[in-house]
Amino acid sequence: MLNAPAATEPNDGLLERYGSCKAMARGYAQARANERTRLSLARAFTAVVLEAFWASLVERYDARMKIRPVPLQLPAFSREAKAVAVSAGRLIAEFPVDHAGYLIGSIYTVMLPDAHRTSMGAYYTPPPLVARLISQAQDAGFNIATDSAIDPACGGGAFLAPLASRMAEAWAGQSPELILGRLARRLKGIELDPFAAWMTTVLVEAAVLPICVAAKRRMPNVVEVSDTLQRRDVSNYGLVIGNPPYGRVQLSAEQRQYFSRSLYGHANLYGLFMDWGLRHVRDGGVLAFVTPTSFLGGQYFKSLRRLLCLDGSPVSLDFVADRDGVFDDVLQETILFVHSIGRNDRASNVSRVLTRGLGGADVAPIATTRVSDDGSPWLLPRSSSDAELLENVRSMPNRLIDVGYAVSTGPLVWNRHREQLRTKKNRNTYPLIWSESVTASGFSFSAERRNHVPFLEVYPNQDHLITTEPCVLVQRTTSKEQNRRVLAALLPRPFLDEHGGVVVENHLNVVRPLPDAPVSPGTIAALLNTSVVDRLFRCISGSVAVSAFELNAVPLPALGKLRELERLVESGASLALIDRRVAGWYGVSWEN
Repeated sequence: MLNAPAATEPNDGLLERYGSCKAMARGYAQARANERTRLSLARAFTAVVLEAFWASLVERYDARMKIRPVPLQLPAFSREAKAVAVSAGRLIAEFPVDHAGYLIGSIYTVMLPDAHRTSMGAYYTPPPLVARLISQAQDAGFNIATDSAIDPACGGGAFLAPLASRMAEAWAGQSPELILGRLARRLKGIELDPFAAWMTTVLVEAAVLPICVAAKRRMPNVVEVSDTLQRRDVSNYGLVIGNPPYGRVQLSAEQRQYFSRSLYGHANLYGLFMDWGLRHVRDGGVLAFVTPTSFLGGQYFKSLRRLLCLDGSPVSLDFVADRDGVFDDVLQETILFVHSIGRNDRASNVSRVLTRGLGGADVAPIATTRVSDDGSPWLLPRSSSDAELLENVRSMPNRLIDVGYAVSTGPLVWNRHREQLRTKKNRNTYPLIWSESVTASGFSFSAERRNHVPFLEVYPNQDHLITTEPCVLVQRTTSKEQNRRVLAALLPRPFLDEHGGVVVENHLNVVRPLPDAPVSPGTIAALLNTSVVDRLFRCISGSVAVSAFELNAVPLPALGKLRELERLVESGASLALIDRRVAGWYGVSWEN
């Protein structure tokens, strides 16, 4: 094989220069193009970046291979912008070749129109997370020297290029011709976006360019332009890996039928890719994906959780500690999920991974835990103290329904009843309870935010909108800035009696007592507002949303303890005392 000077490891100076190029690319796209033309401009600009990267690379290896032609007709753009693109491409060639897919892909995505980026779910995976996920897949049983691998949403080659490099290293000593042939048989990518597929093809070849030069042959194309979710003809692989797109999607009747085993309600793209992956991993193989954490606890994923445990078992789950700044414009909690097909052990290793720029990642093991196989939310620790807490709650069988409470979403979708909104109280109007009325100090009727009004006129046959009994209100959507994820307040009897009832808007959960509930709503509100329950809920859900389904999954103390809590509440005990007492029932000490 041909040896050549290696690219330098990224340093602050390189990264700063790259950041400037990326910022200029984003600014150019925003200033020069509208939503209709930004896609073609993003592709044209990125094509020049990749061409300049390729030219620098072949010059380093003293080769004459031309870059594969772009499969699309792309527009021309200004010389000034082209100079920036060329500079960016040459700069990226100074980074390790395995970083190129992320660096070029990130420029591409920041230039895309927002609607296109959202619909395609285009977010490129940083190299340290790629390396970690591949290593975890190998630990789970994927053999880099003998197994095959597929990325069903291969984007800019973030996984395929490093896999090609690692496979080639595993076959060191074999002829270059044999290595290229084995890569062609054992590596595959599928991508819906033809431009991203072209990027992947170029970047995979760049990753093994010395082998191509030595063999005097091109790297065979291993990427197909296709809609993965429509494919029924793909072979089984030892590894299905990638960062699939995410977001709600409308399915055809045929698609819904095909994926019915993993669906409950709305379909999310990444959940469909997980189902597809399970269908195309051989027995004993590995599924390894970067995904949001919503599938761990959300109601819409309960069939998928059940399916995952039917077909195998999670091996490792790494929570990404610093998602803001890791994935451009993504604030959802993210996980590296590795799943072994045919494995029945429910023990899963949970860790927290913190990237250090592009150079590496620090991994902090948290615990080995077990996940449920009945579709209920997976309670997973985010810290070592969480691990102790979750071990303690395994013996707590009670949930809200077991202590006489049902959880539902507030019945009013306000923008469907605009004509009924009122600024003043009159006949047949009721206070309209928005999420802003639930505060850290309890219930405080308020309608000060934009588009909020204080009253709703209830028309005949709309009595289902009216709440007349005390209940607990819980915010459904919190913000990153809030200290608490679960924020609850008692809707008090005096306020209800004063107004004859209220209407609750659907950004609130309503926790209602069933007949003969053994403890009062005030007791349930006090319990939900404790620090330990908030921490426990964060082990169920990593998003800012607080769903009724996930609230129903929170383990609760025994009924005798809840009656003791009721006595504390009735005696006017301080919040700090209640916090400490409830934490003790969960077997932990808790500091506010």
